[in-house]
Amino acid sequence: MDARRAEEIIASRDTISVVYNGFDIYLEKVNNKQGTASIHFIDQPDKKQIVPLNDLIEY
Repeated sequence: MDARRAEEIIASRDTISVVYNGFDIYLEKVNNKQGTASIHFIDQPDKKQIVPLNDLIEY
């Protein structure tokens, strides 16, 4: 996923499905310089991770 699309998803009022390693996630923040995103798994909101944007898939 590119950074622009990730930011659009974060700003959207719609629910847009995004997957990381086969699990549904919630995008929190994008770091354009690093090419990463701060995420958490839908069912584990306290488990935050920073992952490469390239590993995120929109469904």
